[in-house]
Amino acid sequence: MNWIIRNTSKLKFHTNLKVLLEPIQDEISNLKWLISDLEMNTDQLKYLPINHDKDWFLISAEEMKVLRKTEIQIIWGVFVGILETQEIEPSQIDLPFADGNGQIWENGNLQVEHSKIEIIAWDSSYTIVKFTDPILSEKFKAFFQEAIELEKYK
Repeated sequence: MNWIIRNTSKLKFHTNLKVLLEPIQDEISNLKWLISDLEMNTDQLKYLPINHDKDWFLISAEEMKVLRKTEIQIIWGVFVGILETQEIEPSQIDLPFADGNGQIWENGNLQVEHSKIEIIAWDSSYTIVKFTDPILSEKFKAFFQEAIELEKYK
């Protein structure tokens, strides 16, 4: 299932990973994360596992926990959760992106093969979350009852 969050009192700002991943934090402990197209607002950059010298980078589940502990506002960006055991070579795929990508609004359209979850920060105004696992999707929706099905939004 695919969700969009536009208005919520749970997020102090879009796309706050600390709160956004709270309902599924146990289930994502075995994911590595491909991050691309990132633009964010933080005063803690030097403490984060972020590499702004690259268009993309991979971080581990432990590094994602570090990101989640901070108050980072993601303005643009795509976070793709992939099983740690899944091989991925970002140089051999089309890197996911948010800005200017009309396909992110399509239901079920994940940008990276074998993704378990895809989080898209869109201009610090919307957060789109796509799942391939219905159980994760249900847990997310139970927490974010205000989330709208992507296919019903527009």
